Amino acid sequence: MTTRHRYTITPSDPGAHLFEVRVAVASPEPSGQVFRIPAWIPGSYLIRDFARNVVSLRAESEDRILELTKLDKSSWQCEPCEAPLTLVCEIHALDLSVRGAHLDMTHAYFNGPSVFPEVVGQSDVACEVEICPPPAPLGKGWRVATSMNAVEAEQYGFGLYRAADYAELIDHPVEIGDLLIGEFEAGGIPHAIAVRGHPKVEMARICKDLSVLCEQHMKLLGKPADLDRYLFLLLVLPDGYGGLEHRWSTSLVCSRGDLPRRGETGVSNGYRKFLGLCSHEYFHLWNVTRMKPRAFVPYALQAEKHTGLLWVFEGVTSYYDDLALVRSGLITPESYLELLGQTITRVLRGKGRLRQSVEESSFDAWTKFYRQDANSPNHIVSYYAKGALVAMALDLTLRRQTDWTCSLDDVMRECWKRFAEEGMPERGLESVAAELAGVELDEFFERYARGTADLPLEQMLHDCGINLHLRAARDARDLGGKPASDKNPLPPWLGANLASKDGRSVFGLVQTGSPGERAGLTAGDEAVSINDLRLTADNFDTRLKEYQPGDRVTLRVFRRDELVRLQVRLEEPPEDTCYLQIDKDAAEAAIRNRERWLSG
Repeated sequence: MTTRHRYTITPSDPGAHLFEVRVAVASPEPSGQVFRIPAWIPGSYLIRDFARNVVSLRAESEDRILELTKLDKSSWQCEPCEAPLTLVCEIHALDLSVRGAHLDMTHAYFNGPSVFPEVVGQSDVACEVEICPPPAPLGKGWRVATSMNAVEAEQYGFGLYRAADYAELIDHPVEIGDLLIGEFEAGGIPHAIAVRGHPKVEMARICKDLSVLCEQHMKLLGKPADLDRYLFLLLVLPDGYGGLEHRWSTSLVCSRGDLPRRGETGVSNGYRKFLGLCSHEYFHLWNVTRMKPRAFVPYALQAEKHTGLLWVFEGVTSYYDDLALVRSGLITPESYLELLGQTITRVLRGKGRLRQSVEESSFDAWTKFYRQDANSPNHIVSYYAKGALVAMALDLTLRRQTDWTCSLDDVMRECWKRFAEEGMPERGLESVAAELAGVELDEFFERYARGTADLPLEQMLHDCGINLHLRAARDARDLGGKPASDKNPLPPWLGANLASKDGRSVFGLVQTGSPGERAGLTAGDEAVSINDLRLTADNFDTRLKEYQPGDRVTLRVFRRDELVRLQVRLEEPPEDTCYLQIDKDAAEAAIRNRERWLSG
């Protein structure tokens, strides 16, 4: 059997957003070679059916067109042949995200699962991929950024690259375009960041800060044996946010305003957000790209693969992403506490936390978390945000019960040693934590990982010299994390969000147990008036401020094409907005606990 498959990808028609992908198979299956395209991409737990973007497909062998039979939504079988064959695909690419592929006159980007068919039965065969430029004159000055190892290609150039097998082939996203590239070292390992969409980025500062951040994570978990390079791929948009992890790289999207301006020395909220995103994806080097749930070993990308551990792999990562910022000195403890207060706020504002556990949220990611609607906050919880709080609570519990001789840091290091190769079993984190700490933790996990009880964060943080405060939200833009700056009276509570949509003011989330829900208000209702005065998204808060808690108002809405009249009794707004403050009168032991926790 051949030692490699040869893939060729060309941005053949950028104006039509079409890639041409060719797969040359030297030794096809004699009974008829099967090809298939993955239905999902590791790290994003939703069936995306990438095969839906296939525009055309043909198979060739010795100048002869071979018959292809479609077997299912993403698989095709070629008629039997003895000679080498080539599969030729046209793939439409207009997904401007970190998960798929995008091609236009300004750049090309692709993630392997969305463009590279698998040669079924030969997925362990080595792969070469030739990355070709677009038709001239387009693409002059374009460069290629990928973590794949080059075979015949200059650095950041078009040409031939290699991967050990199909799994590695689809684990190297590629960005092509007019790129600004910065290089730095972390832990003696070459790192780079390739930026598309922001020619005036303060690259020297970003590289310096990322080097500090990456080394902080290496101090915690050590250097993976196969980590010999790392690449941040960054697409800058007017408004965007997101990331997807890979073994030697990450794809990121951020907003233009998140990056530091030239001459700027402080850490703005936007830059802090960007650093947190980089931190999150970099921690995934250990937690999910290498050490993953045992249910994912190996990945099967044709159908859902369920696990209750996503809260461990995303929630624990979400805990360490911001914690690494303060431990590395990139942000202050006060700045970290603001971020933590915002996370607590997000969890408290969702009634779904009382209905779904983080383990259930993990298992149901495919059908609930990644398929949210207006009512989702009422019945699901985020395994990212709530998972981060469970991780923090576990960390502080371990420290308290072992007189600060054991922490989640120790547990993650031991898990990395045990499960990096074979994957983590469903109770793996729990068993390691109990073993290392020498304490009983069943009640903790039953209540907070498999149950829906609120975490006792106030006492835990108090033991670290931090006071937890709750207040009511000032308005829809209030993210929490800070004391209220506006001392004016708050409007009474309706318990529904009103936003502008296609020129109409439409109610979105109607919170469980709210006055709006009890009156019969429904997501999708179009606002008309409150007590016979026009009600819009722009004047929503102003109108409500005209009333007091306990007042009864008449709300009129259009539901489809029917005018509906609702009687609502307004209430006091709930205190579900959190902010944290360092206790200036804390005992010395509490101060010492805080310093040890936040310093690592």
